[in-house]
Amino acid sequence: MRFRLDKRAGFTLIEMLLVIVIIGMLVTLVGVNVVKHSASAKITAARAQIVNYKTALSTYNLDAGVYPASEQGLEALVQAPTSPPVPAKWNGPYLDPAIVKPDPWNRPFIYQCPPRQNPDPEGFDLYSTGPDGQPGTDDDVVSWK
Repeated sequence: MRFRLDKRAGFTLIEMLLVIVIIGMLVTLVGVNVVKHSASAKITAARAQIVNYKTALSTYNLDAGVYPASEQGLEALVQAPTSPPVPAKWNGPYLDPAIVKPDPWNRPFIYQCPPRQNPDPEGFDLYSTGPDGQPGTDDDVVSWK
């Protein structure tokens, strides 16, 4: 049995280049959408972390009667503070696992008590500087809004 090869069998160079261009366009569209969703996912993750820290800070406040001072920071949620105001009753750690994680951009959350920006004078400021890393810009992820 003998196979006959037709001279027109296979793909031409133009057809192959056209397929490569189409694949390149699809990869570009998918890549752009993945980057967009990655940025919004990080903002959502920062908001979730802030909610977790707010809950832990509220529990700390119920036990100690005050929020940790700015100098004590969020570390007061995982280790009893030794600098004033030292809480009389510390039932921590208040985070599980007992670590203060950075924001999704791998920068520390900013914690200030008494607050400078939060309209509640009895509260605290807790925020991430967001994607640009600059405090006070529109992309900050804050606890008081």
